[in-house]
Amino acid sequence: MTGVQTCALPIYILKGGTVVGSSVSCEADLLIDGEKIAAVGKDLLCEGAQVVDVTGKLLFPGFIDAHTHFDLDVCNTTTADDFASGTRSALRGGTTMVIDFACPNKGETLGYGLALWHEKADGRSSCDYAFHMTIDDWNEGIRAEIPAMFDAGIPSFKMYMTYPAMMIGDQDLYSALLELKKYGGIAGVHCENAGVIDALIAQHKKDGKLSPASHPECRPNPLEAEAVAHLLRIAEVADVPVVIVHLSTKEALDEVMRARARGQKVYVETCPHYLLLDDSLYRQPEFTAAARYVCAPPLRTKADQALLWKALANGAVQTVSTDHCSFTLRQKDAGKDDFTKIPGGLPGVETRGVLLYSAGVAEGRITKEQMCALLSENPAKLYGAYPRKGVLAAGSDADIVVYDPAADTTISAADQISAAGYTPFEGFRTHGSIAQVWLRGRLAVERGEILTGAVGEYIPRRPGAL
Repeated sequence: MTGVQTCALPIYILKGGTVVGSSVSCEADLLIDGEKIAAVGKDLLCEGAQVVDVTGKLLFPGFIDAHTHFDLDVCNTTTADDFASGTRSALRGGTTMVIDFACPNKGETLGYGLALWHEKADGRSSCDYAFHMTIDDWNEGIRAEIPAMFDAGIPSFKMYMTYPAMMIGDQDLYSALLELKKYGGIAGVHCENAGVIDALIAQHKKDGKLSPASHPECRPNPLEAEAVAHLLRIAEVADVPVVIVHLSTKEALDEVMRARARGQKVYVETCPHYLLLDDSLYRQPEFTAAARYVCAPPLRTKADQALLWKALANGAVQTVSTDHCSFTLRQKDAGKDDFTKIPGGLPGVETRGVLLYSAGVAEGRITKEQMCALLSENPAKLYGAYPRKGVLAAGSDADIVVYDPAADTTISAADQISAAGYTPFEGFRTHGSIAQVWLRGRLAVERGEILTGAVGEYIPRRPGAL
């Protein structure tokens, strides 16, 4: 688009930056009209527009975090971040949409879980949001609710192969997958072998091995791989695609590649902590220093890290989410005498974008285009929000991350919004930082300062595809 065009206010032109896409990037201007991108092109002009100079900056589509846990009751406590603090933290980190998990307990209806999560999120969220629905019970009543979930804009679901309060057996998992297939839905699955994990925990307790160092020993690589293989054979029989969430090991990815070689459609998510942190952190002698890293699956080896980076580069892994499940160090102290009582989870929504750029793009492990796919376009397509989200194109929401490659900084808990009070990436020196975040046409963040309030909207979705 060139020349002069008359547009309704508010109008902005972001001029001089590089617009990043999943396949190609180009120097171009962005015209924002209201909540939408009106045009992308060279030398855009628009009468009455406010020109924002983004020369030298990279313009990414707003990041989507498809795996967060805000205001979740777990391990006899509640996550430190609710939707108020969690979405502010996310927005500051360039995430303009989160997909959290509505989690009804066993015996509760899906409708109850959905209503509860709307109560937690509506009117309190600073970025846009959606929900996956957790299925931890399966009966005719739950089956009958599935169409209503799709009507409510929820085409994605979560099931667990571990955790007694949430796990679902093979028969029910298979039946649920078949039911979702009818409507074009998809399930993400937490894959670990619960039975063997419990046996290992019992042995460690018997031997008096109660420190955080026992945590990765009780959840070794093969138990993730076994569960992934187990799930994928069930999915093969059901003839449905599935998502392996927070994959952390080479062995598990090997099982995915075997399934793909059989012709199965399998999507994979990993997380920044599996790319940048390793299991040596659990062996620190001071409890709090080690306990802060407890999560499931646990941190793995440096060899696993290297493999995951290669998988991002070659397309074997499709998305990078955070699995943000934050607890304060005081909450982690509940496991001081028993590592199994440490609430598992890490904060991460505020740092994901800058970490992936710094350790990925700037270090030559992935391209900026691949970063765009992993953080924006792929989750938007996979979870049915594309092209409203996930791309900088005419008609899409004006969700924009303006990244300044020259503005290096150091990650510090003192500069974080998350209520966790710490960051696993303390002291990490970044390559560049986020200069601005735009949410549906509003300048929402500038140089770390949040300028908007709880303006996030619920985003209903449809069945997606990658």
